[in-house]
Amino acid sequence: MNYSSEEESEISESEIDDYEEKFYLHLKDGKLKVKNTDSIYKCPFCAGKKKQDYNYKDLLQHANGVGTSNRKAKVKAKHLALARYLKNDLAEASSSSMQLMIVQHHPFKPKDEDQFVWPWMGILVNVPTEYKNGRYVGESGNRLKEQLSRFNPLKVHALWNYRGHTGNAIVDFNKDWTGFKDAMAFENYYDAQHLGKRDWNERRHQGTEIYGWVARAVDYNSTGPIGDHLRKNGDLKTVDDLTTEETRKTDKLVANLASQIEVKNKHLQELECKYNETTLSLDRMMEDRDKLLRAYNEEIQKMQCISRDHSRRIFEENEKLRAELDSKRKELDVRRKQLDKLAVQNEIERRKLDVEKQKNAMKDSSLQLASMEQKKADKNVLRLVEEQKREKEAALRKILQLEKQLDAKQKLELEIQQLRGQLQVMKHMGGEEDSEVKKKVEEMSEQLKEKVEEMEDLEVLNQTLVVKERKSNDELQEARKELISGLKEMLSGRTLIGIKRMGELDEKPFQTACKQRCSKDNADVNAIMLCSKWQDELRKPEWHPFKVITVDGKPQEIIQEDDEKLQALKEDLGDEVYKVVTTALLEMNEYNPSGRYVIPELWNFKEGRKATLKEVIQYIMKQWKTHKRKR
Repeated sequence: MNYSSEEESEISESEIDDYEEKFYLHLKDGKLKVKNTDSIYKCPFCAGKKKQDYNYKDLLQHANGVGTSNRKAKVKAKHLALARYLKNDLAEASSSSMQLMIVQHHPFKPKDEDQFVWPWMGILVNVPTEYKNGRYVGESGNRLKEQLSRFNPLKVHALWNYRGHTGNAIVDFNKDWTGFKDAMAFENYYDAQHLGKRDWNERRHQGTEIYGWVARAVDYNSTGPIGDHLRKNGDLKTVDDLTTEETRKTDKLVANLASQIEVKNKHLQELECKYNETTLSLDRMMEDRDKLLRAYNEEIQKMQCISRDHSRRIFEENEKLRAELDSKRKELDVRRKQLDKLAVQNEIERRKLDVEKQKNAMKDSSLQLASMEQKKADKNVLRLVEEQKREKEAALRKILQLEKQLDAKQKLELEIQQLRGQLQVMKHMGGEEDSEVKKKVEEMSEQLKEKVEEMEDLEVLNQTLVVKERKSNDELQEARKELISGLKEMLSGRTLIGIKRMGELDEKPFQTACKQRCSKDNADVNAIMLCSKWQDELRKPEWHPFKVITVDGKPQEIIQEDDEKLQALKEDLGDEVYKVVTTALLEMNEYNPSGRYVIPELWNFKEGRKATLKEVIQYIMKQWKTHKRKR
């Protein structure tokens, strides 16, 4: 059987006593062998250690040292059982061992008059040193602390002086009784190895081993670095002093705790009173809650009854509304038939209007010819007036020349006669020419008067036709608006006749262009952003990329191809996007040039043009008949 701690499960500190009793019985029953011969013993729990043979004193020291160390709980329990077995069952083997055993059984109760250095300190002497570079050097305090880790030292101070390492060190332990226990285990360990203070004082040749013991009054009062360090960092106290001080502190703590307990009891009584009051209040609140819950349930039942009545009334109203809807549907059918009749009548009126337009065009051409003739007559009249003016100016020049050639000697009478003769000749010549001109003017004035009267008659007739055409056109536009607003759902989706939003951009060319120029993940987002951006550009009234040309004598607006924005768009996104944007521009310029917003229009998607009312009505009737057959 192997009782090694490495091969068994570990136990807790509270189970040490039970396991100590268990292994003590094993030792007492002889299941575990301790004694080899009369004077040689062995530790049955340290079978793998190098040292196997002990005398009674050393084995007892080993058992007590391990049992009081900071080892695992099961190891401590085994060695405490071994120490108990050695003291109780093998004590008669040696009287000297008995005396040592008694001393070691009470490691924490030295003589009352012994004064220890407090906080508990251990002394290490004969620490190995060597001489280097003119000074002594040795192991550091941390290295010594690692070697003494079984005794749980707080710190190890290597003592130095002007020559270097003195070969001495001070070990600090905890201030409590656990620290005192560790300090005594430290001293017992070195005593068991024959490396204690007595061995240090008795041996003349100490060798290279380190000696250690617990600092007492003798060490405290000694000279040298050890005494200086102890006096500087500690005081001398007996165990009774510490026990008395501990007792005094304990009594004071107990008194404080008693007062605190009394205060806590009073506070607890107050809490009990508050608890009772809270309980009563809670009971009342629970009663009020039950009352509220009952009232709430009653109110819920009332509300449910009201809700049922309300639902019943709503159902009845729905039935009434359904009946009204049926009647409205019938009225709509009648209205649709009337609309069909109106559409036929509008078609007839449109044909009449076309005939009247043709007649009006012929009359307009006649008026234009008359106007041209009138312009020619005006030109002839002006020409005749100019000729008469020139003749009069020439005659005046001749008279002036004759007057200059007359002799000053001629008498006034001769001058008067010649002047009268010339005036009669001029009256005779001028009168004939004026009468012809006047006659021609009168004839032309008469013809012009007739033409003006004829033109006024044609203008009155044309104005009447224009008014009639405008009225018919207004009625057609109102009918188109009603069809657009009333049949949005029916004319939506993929249909031959539908509603097209004039001036709205198509997103598909933007998506195609973005897919060719960027990744698939960002193509849709970029297409939406670009489409929205150019739709906003179309709405800006300050951007008007059009130029005016004359076609068949009429001004017409077309796209200005050298516009900077359109050229940049064509270079960035290609011809398809450019075509979509220019088409939307033309549509918006045609349908809403001032407002610059999208206008819905009835559209023939098959032929790519504006749909006529006849086409829309025929399509609606066809869809209605198809839907009626399906029902």
